[in-house]
Parts: sequence; C-alpha cells; structure tokens
Amino acid sequence: MSLPIRNVAIIAHVDHGKTTLVDALLKQSGIFREGEDVPECVMDSNDLERERGITILAKNTAVRYKDTLINIVDTPGHADFGGEVERVLGMVDGCILIVDANEGPMPQTRFVLKKALEKGLRPIVVINKIDRPNAEPYGAIDKVFDLFIELGADDDQCDFTTLFASGLAGFAKNELEEEGTDMKPLFEAILHHVPPPAGDLSKPLQLQVTTLDYSEYLGRIVIGRIHNGTIKAGQQAALVKENGEIVKAKISKLLGFEGLKRVELAEASAGFIVAVAGFADANIGETLTSPDDPQALPLIKVDEPTLQMTFSVNDSPFAGLEGTFVTSRQIRDRLMRELETNVALRVEESDSAEKFLVSGRGELHLGILIETMRREGYEFQVSQPQVIYREVNGHPCEPYEYLILDVPEAAVGSCIERLGQRKGEMQDMQVGGNGRTQLEFTIPARGLIGFRGEFIRLTRGEGIMNHSFLEYRPLSGDVETRRNGVLISFEEGVATFYALKNAEDRGAFFISPGTKVYKGMIVGENNRPQDLELNVCKTKQLTNHRSATGDELDQLQTPVEMTLERALEYIGSDELVEVTPVSVRLRKMPSKKLAKR
Repeated sequence: MSLPIRNVAIIAHVDHGKTTLVDALLKQSGIFREGEDVPECVMDSNDLERERGITILAKNTAVRYKDTLINIVDTPGHADFGGEVERVLGMVDGCILIVDANEGPMPQTRFVLKKALEKGLRPIVVINKIDRPNAEPYGAIDKVFDLFIELGADDDQCDFTTLFASGLAGFAKNELEEEGTDMKPLFEAILHHVPPPAGDLSKPLQLQVTTLDYSEYLGRIVIGRIHNGTIKAGQQAALVKENGEIVKAKISKLLGFEGLKRVELAEASAGFIVAVAGFADANIGETLTSPDDPQALPLIKVDEPTLQMTFSVNDSPFAGLEGTFVTSRQIRDRLMRELETNVALRVEESDSAEKFLVSGRGELHLGILIETMRREGYEFQVSQPQVIYREVNGHPCEPYEYLILDVPEAAVGSCIERLGQRKGEMQDMQVGGNGRTQLEFTIPARGLIGFRGEFIRLTRGEGIMNHSFLEYRPLSGDVETRRNGVLISFEEGVATFYALKNAEDRGAFFISPGTKVYKGMIVGENNRPQDLELNVCKTKQLTNHRSATGDELDQLQTPVEMTLERALEYIGSDELVEVTPVSVRLRKMPSKKLAKR
C-alpha cells in the first residue's frame, strides 16, 4: 500500500479542548454523512470519560486529506494516565500541542510535552479557545516558548509552527488577524511539518503492540504501528514475548482505521497503524514479527507508580449484600486482567491471600480503576493511598509534585499558609486582573493527600487545582495533614432523624435518615480532633400526647456527599473505604477502640 501517511498525536493539559478539536477535524474531513447525528466528544467512548469530561484511554482514528491518510491519536491530558501517553508516542512521527489561550501551559502540558520532546518529536502548537473572553494568545505563545526552553528542547523543536484555533467553532488559522472558516490550515500544517513515517519495506516485519482491545468474535485484538516490513491477513507471524519466548500464530484478521470505524485490509506496510487479531496472549510492548527472522523492538518504558493502596476482600457486616464478585480470587483475577492493558499499574500479592498492593500514578488513576470495578459488580475495600518511597544514590527519597492553584484573592493567604504546613514551597505568584491569583508550588506528594477537600473549603468551591509528578527528592520530614476526628456509629441499624438532629451540634454528617449503618461505620466528621462514637439509630419514645409528626418542621443540615474520590482523599491511615456497586461507605479498621458518647 503506497498511500502517503502522517501519524500524529494530540497532546494537551486536561480540559484544553483536545477532544473537541479532534471532533472538528473529523467533521471537516467528511467522515460523517450528511444529516448523521454526531455526538460531542466522539472520541470519548468510555462512559466514565463522558461523565467526567476527560480522556482516560488513548484512542486512534484516521482521516483522509488530499489523498493522504492522517492517523490521529487522542491522548489523555491528565498525568495520572501518563502510561497511556508514553506508549502511544512511539506510534507517531509528530504531535499537536494544544494550549488554552487564557490559561497557557499547565502542569500536564509540561508532562506530556516533556515526553514528546524526549521522543524527538517536533510539535505543532495550537493556541485554542481564542474566541473566549480574557484570551491572551500571544501571552500563551511566550509561555509555551519558555516551557520549551525549560524542558531542554533543541533549536528545531523551539522553532515550532503556531496556529490559532477554536475547536468549538471549528476553525484554525495561521495568523490571529485572519478570518477563520475551517480546519484546513491545521491539515496543511500536518502535511508540511509532520514527517512521513520511516520504515523499510524490505526488512522483516516488526509491529509493536501499544494498545489492546477485545472483540467477542475475534478475541484479543492488538493495535500498533508497523515499524518495518509488510503484514498480510492470513499469514503466519511470531510474537516475541517480554521474557524472550517466541509464540507463532496465524493473523486471522487485519484491520485498518477509517474515521471512527475499523476496515478490513488485505495487507499493510511500514508506517501504517493497524489492528491485528490472532494472538490471544499478546501484551503491551511486545513485538509481532516474522517467524523466519524474529527481531524484537525495545520494550516500552513507562514511569514508575508513585502511589500505593491496599485492595482487600470486604469484611464489613454488610459484606456480600450488594456485590456480584466478592471473593479474593475474583478480585485478584480482575486486577491481573487490568495489568494486561494498564501499563502504569502494578499489582503485588501481600502476606495475606485476601489483600493486594496496587500501585498507580495518582489518586485519579487508582480511583478510575476502583470506579470501573464497582460498575462491573465488584465489592471490596481499599485503604488510604500511601506514597511510594525510593532510594536514589543511597538516600531515601519521596515523590514531589508540581502544583498550580488558581484562586480568588481572598483565599490566597489561607492557601499559602495551609500548603506551608504541608511542606509546600511557593515558586511563583501571578496576580491577574480579574480578581484571581495563580500560585505555583513544589510539594511532597503525601502533602497533597487529602488536600483537595480542604482546598474546596478554603476557596468556597471557586479554586482550580492542577498538579503533576515532578521528581523524586530527599525526604522532607513530617507533613502536617491533620483533620478533625470522625463520627462513628456504635451499633447496627437504620439512622433516624431524631438521633441525627440531636447530634447535629457534634459535626457534619455524611448520611441522611434511613441510611443503614453498622458498628464502626463512619457517619460524619467531628468538630473536634478526636474520634467520637454515636448512636445514630436512637428513636424518640412516643406517648399519647406526642406524635411522630411533632418534629416535621425541624430540618437537618444537608449531609456532605461522599463520592468515591472524596472518600479516598478523606480517609486516615486507620480507616477504609468500602466499595460496592451500590454504595461507597467509610469505616474504621476493626481493631480500633474508641470512647462512646
């Protein structure tokens, strides 16, 4: 197949308009027929992606422009899913860096750009959302250039092409003063500035597995780029495993990409990104090659995890009531299956058969896994996330994060004070003209555990917080992350309005009347530093003169909603989050003894 090809990745900070821009490119390319109902963010096919408005899994599509096939890989913008970014950058020869015209480069911009520059890619910079109020396109370009210099870009990479765009309005242009009508300038930039893929057709086949998919009809499907040689449907091929073992099998199906669909191919050559069926045991990073002359490509390297938590079998009094998969074997099998596709995840078995140590890139990375499992019917419990320490040059070190806060002026002092207590060091402070201030910090990763909820309170919900992994540094000493104690139920039953109303002065509740509770379950936050046990199932004694409707004018304060992410950030070292398909509960570890009220 001699069709001209361009392979390009789209990289950006989360919420800078990456997926919306891909939508505009797809619509411009004419892959949707006239009158077809096209959803927004068509590349975000996962339910969790649509709900949260973020890209979690790297996905690829292909469009044709002027007889050139352009493979576009949409990558996650969140550093927690950096494993997805690292493995797909090996498939492409160029990248489009999207930067918000108002915000400029953000922590994840730094993260994904660093990975692209290390691969030697020369980015095309797109300043997006130029039609929004407060947009400063030229200021954003200056910040991007400074970031390129800071990340050690070479002269060619620093001489980047810049376009101005609005993904929502569906236009891109070379000069800010021009009239923007469509996405043609971006297509032209891809043709002129992204090099065609290198690869030798005469060499033996080499295809590196970068993504795994599954089909009920075809079984496991491997997706990757052909680095050398040619591949044909029905031919014999060899898979070089991570341990060097060679497995031979027949390619039962060869698929290419056309828009959002996969199309069957007879053959494909070097430079193409294809999907291949027939290798049931293939894993990410392994090489599909010629059986006569098997030659493996270097394995994909990804950054190591920085956070760890314990997944264990649910042993609460309500265990097994709401979940379908509840045994240690079922949980273990599901975690091991996740390892096949989630390259940044690590799973270790502990000294107990019912506990597994799961390590990931951050709270969001692990939180998405937990949410996915509970939606699949799994029931289990997890511990507080802990940072992973490492030894660097013989010294114990811990992970540090680069943190950017965008806060109202009134909250600046309290945020600086609180981060100082958590060993954060302020690097920069920029006062905006719109009553907001941007603060930059470096902070130990453990100093950020549990900070998000506190940050929401400090800024009255108006603050924006972004952070990404920076590096490992020597230990910073004790980090103060103290929070108030918790309110704990000391008996099993159903929470009543009467009991909750009587205890309202003790703190804020996480539950409402009618919630089933058990002994040791956390039902709220105490106003004081100590933990306190309460009877939240107590009922009022009724008499002839006192009816059950006597309190109907009384109202309870609205309970604090404990979402999964909030629960993971909130719990202490002696607490657990019980996760089921129906509920998210907080509880104390069983051995904890407390004074009753």
